[in-house]
Amino acid sequence: MDLCNVHSAQMATKTISLKDEAYNRLRAARRYPDESFSEVVLRATWPEDTITAKALLSLLGTRRTHLRTDELDRTEALKVKDEPAEDKWAGR
Repeated sequence: MDLCNVHSAQMATKTISLKDEAYNRLRAARRYPDESFSEVVLRATWPEDTITAKALLSLLGTRRTHLRTDELDRTEALKVKDEPAEDKWAGR
């Protein structure tokens, strides 16, 4: 390899601001300590098929997908009893 012909390509860069939580998640997603955040972001996948609440309601309306009264009652009862998950770290 002729080192005289090797040159580094200029890469355009942007400075961005992240919340601490976003920064920590991005940092934790690195596969190795020297992996750049750009490499992590380029590996990420972004869902293309999102749906709005309005579109979801419309879709449910066209499919005639309705819950029976007993199913709605069970769902409502579960929602009322809903509590946060047990803290497995408490008391340690």
